Amino acid sequence: MAVSQDQFQIKFRLSDGSDIGPKSYPHATSIVTLKESILAQWPKDKEYGPRTVKDVKLISAGKILENNRTVGECQSPLCDLPGGVTTMHVVVQPRTVEKAEKKVAGETKHNKCVCVIL
Repeated sequence: MAVSQDQFQIKFRLSDGSDIGPKSYPHATSIVTLKESILAQWPKDKEYGPRTVKDVKLISAGKILENNRTVGECQSPLCDLPGGVTTMHVVVQPRTVEKAEKKVAGETKHNKCVCVIL
């Protein structure tokens, strides 16, 4: 598949080493749009998947990409290879943290003070 000069070939590397893509994206594509694409293409057989865009972090060239930026703005010198595929790493916020927060919020807190006099 021929890719024009105003597009990037991007694949997304998941934490288990599997990939989503590669797929072509224009330079003007926002990072939020990439995250929405990841949500839509997320493998259904994965145990822990993101539920919202806020659950996903994208890392490229060692930098966490900001939602308000575009693919063209986040371009690194390594992406300039003609016909090359850029790999972005996907980090998903674990759900166990949210469950733990809800559990703590539901419990009443008791201040306990223990003194030992010898």
